Amino acid sequence: MVTIMEKSQITLPVEELPAKWYNILPDLPEPLPPPKEPETGPPRAEFLARTMINECLKQEMANERWVLIPEEIRELYIHMGRPRPLYRAKRLEKRLGLKRVRLYYKREDLSPTGSHKTNTAVVQAYYALKEGKTTLSTETGAGQWGTALAYAAKLLDLECVIFWVKSVYDWKVDRRILMKLLGAKVYSSPSKETNIGREVLSKNPNHSGSLGIAISEGLEYAKTHKGCVYCLGSVLNHVLMHQTIIGLETIKQFDLIDEKPDLIIGCLGGGSNFGGIALPFIGEVLRGKRECEFLAAQSLAAPNLIKGEYRYDFCDVAEHTPLLKIYTLGHKIEMPPIKADGLRYHAAAPIISLLRHHNLVKAIAYPIDEKSIFEAAKIFLQNEGWLPAPESSYAIRAGIDKALEAERAGEEKVICMNISGHGFLDLMAYKEKLECR
Repeated sequence: MVTIMEKSQITLPVEELPAKWYNILPDLPEPLPPPKEPETGPPRAEFLARTMINECLKQEMANERWVLIPEEIRELYIHMGRPRPLYRAKRLEKRLGLKRVRLYYKREDLSPTGSHKTNTAVVQAYYALKEGKTTLSTETGAGQWGTALAYAAKLLDLECVIFWVKSVYDWKVDRRILMKLLGAKVYSSPSKETNIGREVLSKNPNHSGSLGIAISEGLEYAKTHKGCVYCLGSVLNHVLMHQTIIGLETIKQFDLIDEKPDLIIGCLGGGSNFGGIALPFIGEVLRGKRECEFLAAQSLAAPNLIKGEYRYDFCDVAEHTPLLKIYTLGHKIEMPPIKADGLRYHAAAPIISLLRHHNLVKAIAYPIDEKSIFEAAKIFLQNEGWLPAPESSYAIRAGIDKALEAERAGEEKVICMNISGHGFLDLMAYKEKLECR
C-alpha cells in the first residue's frame, strides 16, 4: 500500500528502471514524412553519414516499437541517478488555492549536470566510443546540452568541442566554467573556428548567434577533424527516443499511486524534453489505452508550433542537413535573444510536428519579456523549495495557468509538468528579470 507521504514523492526502485526505449514511429497516425534532398548542392544524407554516429542514424527510422537499452547504458543511467522521482506539488497547490486540481512534476534537474540532456548524451557518447571516435562536437543554446555532453564525454574518456550561442556564452560564465572543468573546449558561436562562423561574422561582427548557426558549426567541425563525430541534443528521432526514459518512468510512477494525468506539460524549443515525457503517454493514447492531453510551452521569440509552417526545411543555417518536414519559422530567421535560450530554435522536431499537425499536441507561447515566466519560477521556488531553469519555468507557468483555469471552471484535473533542469547556474538571469539586488 502506498501511503499519503509516499504520494508526495513517488520513487521507483533501481530494478524498475525501464530496459527499453519507446519508439513512437510505428504508432504515429501516419508515416513520418521521410527526409528529402534539396534540389541543389551535395547529398545531405551522405554528409550526415560522414559526420554523425552510425547507430544513432540507424535508430532514426527504426521500425520496432521497443528498442533495447544496452546494459552498459542502463548502468550509466543508474550512475547518474535514474530512476528520478515524481513529486506532488502540494505546497504550490496550497499557494494557488487549488481544491480540485492536483499538480505533479518530474524532476529531471537531479541529473549530475542539472538537466534531462544527460539521458541522450551518455547514449551518444557510448555509441561514438564503440565506433572508434575520439572527439564529440556539438552546439548548445542554454548550455544544458553542452554541459551534458561534456560530462558524458569525460565519463567515457572522449574529447568534447562545443559551439555555444554567443548571447548566452557571454553571460553564463559559471556554466562555461563547469563545461571547461569537465574538459570541454568551448567556443562562442558564431566563431572563427569554422567557415560558416567566419561568414556570419564577416556580415555582422556582433551577431548574437543562434542554435541554427551553432549546429552548422558543430557539423562542419566534425567534417573537418579526424576522429570527430557530431552529436545533437534535440530534434532528431533518436534523441527523442532516448529521452522517453522520462515518460516511461513517469507512467510507472503514476501507476504506483493509481493516478492518471489528464494533461502533460513541457517546455519546447526543438522538442527533446517535451517529447521525453509526452511520447510514451501519447503512444498509449494512440493505442487506445488512455486519454490525456499534451501542451507545449514556448516563447514568442520562437513559437515554431504556433506561427511556423508545416513544410520541409533545413535544421541548420548552413543547410548541411537534409530537408525535414517540420513546423518551421524558416532556418534563416533572426530571433531575439531571451534568457531561456534553449527554446530559441526555428523548428520543432519532425515527430512533434506531425503530432501537432494531427492536433494531438497543443501549444502556448509567452511574451519575449519573460516577466510572467520568471514570476512563475519565483512562486515555484518559494513553495517547492528549489530553483528551476528558465526553460523549465515555461512549463511551470503553463501548469499554473491551466490549473487555475480548471479550478475556476470547477473541473477535477491532474496535471503533470516536466521540469527539465535547475536554474542554479542561471542566477544572473533571475537577478535581471526579477530585479534582485
